[in-house]
Amino acid sequence: MSKTVDIDWENLGFKYMKTDYRYISKWKDGNWDEGKLVEDNTITLSEAANVLHYGQECFEGLKAYSTKSGKIQLFRPDMNAKRMQDSAKRLVMPEIPVEKFIDACKQVVKANEAYVPPYGTGATLYIRPFLIGAGENIGVKPATEYIFCVFCMPVGAYFKGGLSPVNFMVTEYDRAAPNGTGAAKVGGNYAASLLPHEEAAKKGFADCIYLDPATHTKIEEVGAANFFGITKDNKFVTPDSPSILPSVTRKSLVQVAKNYLDMEA
Repeated sequence: MSKTVDIDWENLGFKYMKTDYRYISKWKDGNWDEGKLVEDNTITLSEAANVLHYGQECFEGLKAYSTKSGKIQLFRPDMNAKRMQDSAKRLVMPEIPVEKFIDACKQVVKANEAYVPPYGTGATLYIRPFLIGAGENIGVKPATEYIFCVFCMPVGAYFKGGLSPVNFMVTEYDRAAPNGTGAAKVGGNYAASLLPHEEAAKKGFADCIYLDPATHTKIEEVGAANFFGITKDNKFVTPDSPSILPSVTRKSLVQVAKNYLDMEA
């Protein structure tokens, strides 16, 4: 790596920063093209693109880390790839092959290696793959063309306090409906969470907690993350619901709790 960037790694927030390259691939007539890295961070769409009118889109979020040995590693990208496939199926979009997804992420990380935060700073390289319905369509039906893109940026902790304790409030709103799109990582779920989050923030809370939409009696999810807890008798508990996102982090923590910490999970 020859390029260097002037970044205060230890004081990064969670916000957009343009990096040098992003990956883009297009689907048309039943096939994905080979994809390529580009420098342009803008996308041109028809005014009749499905994503603009009917919200046909999904996305992922994963990270690359610098290790103590100096290597750069991604955390379980195959699981993000499979989750994006599930989201695509839910919205009748063409799936991204797992190998293509992982290769795109690796290409983007390698091309933007200068932006990978150094080991020990607490910062990471956040990778954002997304899939959108493009083409031209004014009726309520799947798009005729699709765009798959992956970009990245260095980020700090999502919450300002990092790993420090933060306060949450229970909201009366629902994030997703039973048998709806809660288990898919689609933008509409997050758009629905903006108002509850804003109300929580105005009251001095970091975010809000959603109860199960069917009965409003059980904790289901936090606005920006899955929920888990550890009981006084050392049990690892996390909601089991079809309307929450199947988190890669949560699955990993369950594995750690069971296999390495001898906890009931």
